[in-house]
Amino acid sequence: MRSDNRRNDELRKINITRNYLLYPEGSVLIEWGNTKIICTATVEEKVPPFLIGKEQGWISAEYSMLPGATATRNQRDIAKLKKSPRSVEIQRLIARSLRAGADLSKLKDISIIIDCDVIQADGGTRCASITGGFVALYDACIKLMDKGILLENPIKQFVSAVSIGIVNKVPMLDLCYEEDSSADVDFNAIMTEDGRFAEIQGTGENNTFSMEELHEILKLAKIGNDEIIQIQKKSLEIL
Repeated sequence: MRSDNRRNDELRKINITRNYLLYPEGSVLIEWGNTKIICTATVEEKVPPFLIGKEQGWISAEYSMLPGATATRNQRDIAKLKKSPRSVEIQRLIARSLRAGADLSKLKDISIIIDCDVIQADGGTRCASITGGFVALYDACIKLMDKGILLENPIKQFVSAVSIGIVNKVPMLDLCYEEDSSADVDFNAIMTEDGRFAEIQGTGENNTFSMEELHEILKLAKIGNDEIIQIQKKSLEIL
């Protein structure tokens, strides 16, 4: 039995609160177990220089963990005068994942920036950022259509993410911090609504893993992401 009495294929409780902030075109508070993240989607009517004249838009992301998000205070990036390598790697993952669910040609010359600020961390922050960031992105696109700025919805399918690991030789879905810190194998799986993988990150933290174990990990990823996408849809009142 896991520390929080979940089954090995069971997600932590996920709650998504939309329109959490006043000003961004899309904003959510995603609460995933004890992890809490504010995700916002802000629209700019311009694109990066490499896309000028190409008649397509762009989706980028920024990620940060606030000082009080963990038991030991995190130093702000501004205090170090540079972005931490971990934050850069995670925000690139978030952006790649969200672009997998969008048709950028329908954004034309518009950029949408997804900001993910972790206010409390208990494992799975990058997966929660992708999942919540997608809902914020979806809301922003709907608002742009309502304003007549976009003629079509650029979202072509839902995107979500979940962590999976092997802890004490047992494959488990959706690791909390306690499980993640002791995992022998650690994976993050980003999937689209049609059951395809947008990205898989996996490593043997303290051990190697077999083909059979990898198969079990990917099965758990599919179970988790299928459920998460239903939670996203319910929050958006699509179901």
